[in-house]
Amino acid sequence: MRLEYFQMIDRVALFDEAGERLEAHSTVPLESPVFEGHFPGHPLMPGVLLTETMAQASGYLILGLLRFTHMPFLASVEKAKFRSFVGPGAPLVISAARVHQGSGYAVTRTKIASDGKTICDAELMFRLLPFPDGLSAQMRAQAADIGLVLENA
Repeated sequence: MRLEYFQMIDRVALFDEAGERLEAHSTVPLESPVFEGHFPGHPLMPGVLLTETMAQASGYLILGLLRFTHMPFLASVEKAKFRSFVGPGAPLVISAARVHQGSGYAVTRTKIASDGKTICDAELMFRLLPFPDGLSAQMRAQAADIGLVLENA
């Protein structure tokens, strides 16, 4: 996880196309400038970055299911619940499942767990748009770097 660069997913552990779900893993870094202000002497992963982590896992799921034909852009966060805190070094398991797609949107249910305990969960909606020029190849390469490789793609 590279917080300062918003690269929240270390690797995709499972991409289940038929089940329309994805599982990703990540580890909160031991040190980051983010922790200097959140909170001094008591570092915690900000909820907004946990939300971004869920959005990225969902985004990779949608990219895979759509075979990189459209780019998912986060449009709304619903029913978000933060149940526990996450500190430096925490191993995270991020799961996302598509629950709806149509009319240029996709909706996922996603959650983050650490050591078997749910940290947070939410329902996320994404607007599906054509890729901006040059971004499709970059996104494919980034997805491959974290283990999202599609068969017959």
